Amino acid sequence: MALIPHNTLVVVADGRGALLLRNAGKPTDVSLRQERKLEPDPAENGPSGSRPEDQTKSQTDEATFAKQLSHTLNKMKLDGEFDQLVLVADPQTLGQIRPILHKTVEASLIRSLAKDLTNHPLDQIAEAIAA
Repeated sequence: MALIPHNTLVVVADGRGALLLRNAGKPTDVSLRQERKLEPDPAENGPSGSRPEDQTKSQTDEATFAKQLSHTLNKMKLDGEFDQLVLVADPQTLGQIRPILHKTVEASLIRSLAKDLTNHPLDQIAEAIAA
């Protein structure tokens, strides 16, 4: 059983959005509450400013959102909004987020889970991250 400290930021994401949650419970009894929901910003340039020819628009949009989410987490960490982080995302999105996280965010990461749980109820997400 993983211990998730009180007030840990839990991010549950896929290529189309993310939930920012907090553990309002104890390390051994995770209870999540939603803080906010993030959606892609269509005004943002793609992951590298342009789309490779062999990439679909959907793939580009997902990579762009992964970049936007990474930037949000970097800013939140620099602003002191979290000490510990749990990151849950489908394998592709997780693979796009991890390399562009700032070192301080990476150091705060206490658990990552390569699963798509964005449409699951909070109690099921809590169960998955504590398992």
